[in-house]
Amino acid sequence: MSIPDLADQACLIVHGPDQQGIVAHVSALIARNNGNITALDQYSTGSQDGDFFQRIVFHRENLVAAMEDIQADLAETLAPYNMAWSLSDRSQPKRMAILASKSDHCLLDLLWRHRRGELPVTVPMVISNHADTADDVRSFGVPFFHVPSQQGADKSASEEAILKLLKGNVDFVVLARYMQIISEDFLQKLGVPVINIHHSFLPAFIGADPYRRAWERGVKLIGATAHYVTGDLDEGPIIEQDTVRVTHADSVADLRQRGAEVERSVLSRAVSWHAQDRVIRTGNHTIVF
Repeated sequence: MSIPDLADQACLIVHGPDQQGIVAHVSALIARNNGNITALDQYSTGSQDGDFFQRIVFHRENLVAAMEDIQADLAETLAPYNMAWSLSDRSQPKRMAILASKSDHCLLDLLWRHRRGELPVTVPMVISNHADTADDVRSFGVPFFHVPSQQGADKSASEEAILKLLKGNVDFVVLARYMQIISEDFLQKLGVPVINIHHSFLPAFIGADPYRRAWERGVKLIGATAHYVTGDLDEGPIIEQDTVRVTHADSVADLRQRGAEVERSVLSRAVSWHAQDRVIRTGNHTIVF
């Protein structure tokens, strides 16, 4: 499987206060810059004092040469409407670094999907606080870096070592069951989105051995949540969720296995949507097109 040819395709994201005429102005802007719209999604929270969100994919011959002019037109046209916007060349895949620990199911699933061409990203590196997965990662042709975690509450030295590897080399980071708390200082210094997979449909059963504690409670539903990481632990904007039913006959091992399957699928969808600029963050919510 290979990534489809995205040459001369652009993705435009527009977000701001809903108001009359904005759709017409954006469409006219693309037309006068010789673009042809091939996909369009939009959503408004309300016609009165609502917020407007739009994602447009368009084709434009010799896009790279025209990007600067299109960006200048966007800045001039949308400024009076107080609209935020971003424009990307879809032929340039985002650079995705992965942070992992001993658990390998999410890590290897992402690498496998990337090798199959299912994820429109490049993977410049995997960083782990354990060396267990080094050989598996390198078998995919991806550089592996071992950065041990510090004992105790102060993780500043290990975070600085990770930042040196990531800074300027990635467009976003995925925590593939990386079992370390990320500090707010680290997030601010990193300056790119970070996506996490949480082993619950809702932030519950946190901490060590969550599936055993879920089994002890006799849960009938388990799931996973992919979300952006913020300074508030497991409270960032949610990108994707899914669940699977379980029964009293399922053991702790059954819950772990079925939970791992859900985690892999939820994380891969979230990564794919982010890489395609399908996710717009608004406060602690997301709009996913």
